[in-house]
Formats: sequence, C-alpha cells, structure tokens
Amino acid sequence: MSQVAEPVMRAEVVVTFLRMDRPPADPAPSFPPGLEVVVEPYCSVATYRRLYNTVGASYLWWLRRAMPDAQLAALLRSPAISIHILRDGDRELGFYELDATAWPTVNLSYFGLMPPAVGRGIGLAFLRHAVDQVWSSGARMMTVNTCTADHERALPTYLRAGFRPVREVREHWAVPVRLGLELPARLRG
Repeated sequence: MSQVAEPVMRAEVVVTFLRMDRPPADPAPSFPPGLEVVVEPYCSVATYRRLYNTVGASYLWWLRRAMPDAQLAALLRSPAISIHILRDGDRELGFYELDATAWPTVNLSYFGLMPPAVGRGIGLAFLRHAVDQVWSSGARMMTVNTCTADHERALPTYLRAGFRPVREVREHWAVPVRLGLELPARLRG
C-alpha cells in the first residue's frame, strides 16, 4: 500500500556558511541596563519550542518544529548543546543555541531575537555574547550559517561580529504545510 505524501510548501533559499578562526580584537558592545543572558541548564522541550517558534516564526524556521518531541528532548539533553536566553527581568528577548559536538569547533546553531526586541539595537551585543562565550570556552573555531529566509540584517550582523563567509549553497526546502508557517513570496521556488 502506498503512503500519501505530506503536503509541503516549496521554498528556495541561499544559505551562507560562515566561520570565525580567532576571537574578535574589538571590545563587545554593551547591553542596555537590565538585560542579561542566562544559560538554561535543563531546557525543556516546551521552553525550547516557545523560544524557537517565536523567534523563528517570521524567518521560516521549520526544522526543529518538524522534529518529534523525543528527538528534540534527546538533543537538549546532550552535554554538547547549550541554550542561552536573553532576558529583561522575567521577559525573554531572544535565545541562542551552541553546539560543541564537533569540538574544538562550536556551531551557533540558532540565534535570534523575539519580535518586540528586533530593531532595538541589541542584536550585535547579543551575538557578541555568543561569540565571547565560545572563545572563552577554549574553542578554536566558530561556525554559523544564515540564509535568505532570515532577517535582512542577519548576514551583515554576522560579518560585523567577525565571521567571514566560506561558501554559499542554493537549497530547496519542502516545508510541511502542517507547521502553519507563512512562506514569503521572495522564497517561493
């Protein structure tokens, strides 16, 4: 018996892979008073999904949405994965995820701000926090990728922080319709 294919939206994106081989020489920008970054030592699936879904809703973040809870829970339990949350008191303003599975290379798997925090001038300071965390851990290289689905300032911000592009790849994504994401016209492929 044949299985019915899941309905998908087709997206075409250009993914830029970047790396940093040494810590930035310039000092990190400061956060506004009251903001802090805290490590979530035992990030639950529910907390992770809230962060991921809220930050990524406008940027077609879909891979972790499609990941089953058990698989995501196993990933979050890995000692190589760390979740860092930007807070203003009790309010979550953004998060980043570091993956040290390929140590001494650390990948910035996800990075972003909640919609109310976008445009407040804190993105570079938050990114530098991630960069400084990685270099203070003894890593020898840091990687990240971004794509044309991400915020228009993502790539320029990574470049300002000291990353350099190493390659670009055109990808065709089959995003499951059941995830309820909106496909921007610029990504229809």
